[in-house]
Amino acid sequence: MNRRTRRGAAVLLAGTTALVLTGCGLQPATSFVPAADPGSIERIDDLPEGAHLTVTSKNFTEQLVLGKIAVLAAKAAGFDVTDETNVPGSVAVRELMTSHAADFTYEYTGTAWLTFMGHAEGIPDKTEQWTAVKDEDAGNGLTWLEPAPMNNTYAFAVRDEAVEELGNIETLSDITELPVDQRTFCVESEFNSRADGFKPMLEKYGLELGGSGDDGIPSSNVSILDTGTVYTATDRGKCNFGEVFTTDGRIKSLGLTVLEDDEGFFPAYNVAPVIDSETLQEYPQLEGIYDQISPKLTDTVLQELNRQVDVEGREPADVAFDWMVDEGFIAKP
Repeated sequence: MNRRTRRGAAVLLAGTTALVLTGCGLQPATSFVPAADPGSIERIDDLPEGAHLTVTSKNFTEQLVLGKIAVLAAKAAGFDVTDETNVPGSVAVRELMTSHAADFTYEYTGTAWLTFMGHAEGIPDKTEQWTAVKDEDAGNGLTWLEPAPMNNTYAFAVRDEAVEELGNIETLSDITELPVDQRTFCVESEFNSRADGFKPMLEKYGLELGGSGDDGIPSSNVSILDTGTVYTATDRGKCNFGEVFTTDGRIKSLGLTVLEDDEGFFPAYNVAPVIDSETLQEYPQLEGIYDQISPKLTDTVLQELNRQVDVEGREPADVAFDWMVDEGFIAKP
């Protein structure tokens, strides 16, 4: 598919997405980002007039922020950008990329490996997981750039004020040293029933769900809750350990401490820029642009950026813009 055809497909899919959003009663994606001048991301000197990129993202907070970061970076470099962020669902974004109707997205290594590529188990080692995904997706005409430190995977967290009460707990292994009555958990129903979820996680750490011995977690110690409720229930002390996602803004706003997965049970879900290989061949400068940004995208940074959207109610584009300016990637006009 040539570039002109791909842009036409992108417009068609964009229109389809808008209809889907309207049909679902959701707000359509906004293509607005604040105007910005170049910073450390400079305009590409020999960029041809009309050089175009289509940037896409999923429709949850973190992806919206990352999508706007990508749009701002491309605009600062001088590209004419089609902002196709806020697409409902991972599969729809994947189809935009694999059909070459979009040029760029931020994707998670674990999502690609388990959901798109159909592998039964994730790879806990972050570098090995990224390498495996990168190698396999090369055959789909997609190039994975260097991953960011941020790893939006499952974890368990404890409210800050309970850390000392629980023996200054730091790791999941430390839970095994606690009395049985202090091994209380809040989890969502999906995680509780997954083949790679709660029960096998406990087994990895030498604990038995439903067991009554010294290594047991009695069923009465486990509360099955809605995803959002897990965070507040953990904060309020309904349980000592709540299932969380490591870059969720509520971790910071509620004062929760994430425990280290010291046995490496959870798969790696590092985010990385994914670029259409043909696009990258045409504009190899894109690698240097996005490789500047990735090292700054840590769990702590994304927790804060997500918090500003979810807790303070700020627009993802404004949050992305302010962070990009603070980091010197772009400048206010």
